[in-house]
Amino acid sequence: MSIDEHYMRRCLQLARNGFQHARPNPMVGAVVVCGERIIGEGYHVRCGEGHAEVNALASVRPSDEHLLPESTIYVSLEPCAHYGKTPPCARLIVEKRLRRCVVGCIDPFSKVQGRGIAILREAGIDVTVGVLEQECLDLNKHFMTYHRFHRPFITLKWAETSDGFIGYADQCPGHRLTISNSLTRMVCHQRRTEHDAILVGRHTVMTDHPRLDVRHWHGDAPLRVVLAHNEVDSYPALYFSSVEEAVRGLYDRGVQSLLVEGGRQTLQSFIDRGLWDEAFVETGPSVAGEGVCSPVLNEHELVGTTFYGSNRMAWIKHR
Repeated sequence: MSIDEHYMRRCLQLARNGFQHARPNPMVGAVVVCGERIIGEGYHVRCGEGHAEVNALASVRPSDEHLLPESTIYVSLEPCAHYGKTPPCARLIVEKRLRRCVVGCIDPFSKVQGRGIAILREAGIDVTVGVLEQECLDLNKHFMTYHRFHRPFITLKWAETSDGFIGYADQCPGHRLTISNSLTRMVCHQRRTEHDAILVGRHTVMTDHPRLDVRHWHGDAPLRVVLAHNEVDSYPALYFSSVEEAVRGLYDRGVQSLLVEGGRQTLQSFIDRGLWDEAFVETGPSVAGEGVCSPVLNEHELVGTTFYGSNRMAWIKHR
């Protein structure tokens, strides 16, 4: 591992501390190094407050400030170049006269997108870009997808039996196929807190009237979205008549991530259009024999599997 990778890993570690409150801003970590000593570090704690670079530079002790012109600042995402809720971080780095800046990845946000790096280089600061780039991109995959492809990052989730069914053909409130266990329900609700919105289809609303909350985990419940031509009485949610309308409408509302937990038809409609980024498929030990078949994924790769009791959770990415 190179010295740049070593300190970039610390940036990533710090950045993850902002998971709960940084949204819709990206998670970012920064480390200020002089020689072989860290003299300052920070992360973006909360949207609207100081960015990682600001917090890292503010943490430098007064007795160490004279070291800044000899120091390198490592940051997991390109320093911002625009005035938003806070001043541009690239200008602050120039003002503090740091010698070098190492950047994990470029910020795809249209007001940055290379401009921060240009400001630094124009000021004579040595800039290195792309250290642990994929890990830095993956850390903020929702933010990256939203700004690069102008749509939310889309995650699919369903549970199926060992013989490939997700429900009974005549499923109703008193006749449901139970697959998940107490552990996987917690995991499911944790994943809900990680997304801005959650979507189901009209049939799921009519048969299950799902709460779509996070009662088995701590965090904020996502925005409820229903794919239906007409609203369902007494079920408050945001309604869209098609997949395309939902994706476009959620993007326009600033929704960066969408979790799809609908039935087979809803899930397959996203898959067939290539509108998905990853999927979490839970497989239980039970056998249904017949019923509603599981969705069929197109181009994909298995990232890994985790067992929760007798249930297996597969993490799958869209190629």
